Amino acid sequence: MKSRIYSVLFLGLLFTSSLVSCSKSDSDGEKAKLQLRLIDAPADYDQVNIDIKDVQINVTGDDDKGWQSLPGVKAGIYNILDLVNGKDTLLVDADIPTGKLHQIRLILGDNNSVVMGGVSAHLETPSAQQSGLKLNVQQDVKSGILYTMVLDFDAARSIVTTGSGKYNLKPVIRTVLNAVGGSIKGAVTPGSLLTAVYAINGTDTISTFTDATGGYLIRGVPAATYNMLFKATDLTYQQQTKTGIAVTTGNVTVVDTVRLQK
Repeated sequence: MKSRIYSVLFLGLLFTSSLVSCSKSDSDGEKAKLQLRLIDAPADYDQVNIDIKDVQINVTGDDDKGWQSLPGVKAGIYNILDLVNGKDTLLVDADIPTGKLHQIRLILGDNNSVVMGGVSAHLETPSAQQSGLKLNVQQDVKSGILYTMVLDFDAARSIVTTGSGKYNLKPVIRTVLNAVGGSIKGAVTPGSLLTAVYAINGTDTISTFTDATGGYLIRGVPAATYNMLFKATDLTYQQQTKTGIAVTTGNVTVVDTVRLQK
C-alpha cells in the first residue's frame, strides 16, 4: 500500500516539475523566505480601503540607504475590514537576505478611503505618501528558514476625524514575525540525477525535487521526527531511506549526503 502511495506522489511531483521549476529556489539556503500577511481588527465603518503600492525592508540599519523593495508585492487597494475573524491576505512571498531584519515599510498611494453609511470619504495620508509607513522589527532571520509576518492593522485607532469633518489616516499596525517550523537540507549524488525527496511523518508527507547540483531544501516543515525517502526519476537507480530526522522550529536540519546506486 505504501509503495502505491509513493508512486502516486512521485508521478504528481513529475507532473508539477513540468509546470513550474521550483527546485532551484527550494535548495537556495543562502536566504530566508518571508511571507507577509495583512489582517485587521474590527472597526465601526462600512469599509476602510488602503492603497498599497510597495513593501520595502531594511536589513542594514541605515535609515537613508538601507531600503529595498521586495519582489512580487501584490499592490492594490484592500478593504481591510474584509480581513477579520481569521481572514488575511498575502501581500508578499519573497526571499530576503539573512541577518537582522531591522524595519519594514509600506508605501501607500493616494486612493485611500473610508465608507460610512454608504458615503465614501477620502483618507488623507501625507506622511505615508512621502516616505512610507515604517514599522520596527529588529529580529534575526536565518538562512533556509520560512518566516511569516502578520501586519495587524487597527482600523479603529488608525482613522482620525479632523475638526473640519475630514479623515486622516495615521496607521496603527502591530507586527508579529514567526518562524514556520524548520527546514531540511541535504544533497543527493549523482548531482545530475533529478530526485524526488519526501519527508514523511505518519500520514503527513512534504516533498520537493533536487536541483541541478543535487541539492535540496524543504522549508516550513513542522517540528517532528521524519523518515526521508529519496527516489530518482531514473528508475534504474534504487530508492533510499533515512530515518529519525529531527526537525525543530527555526532551525535547519542538515541530512548526510545520499548516494543513489543502480
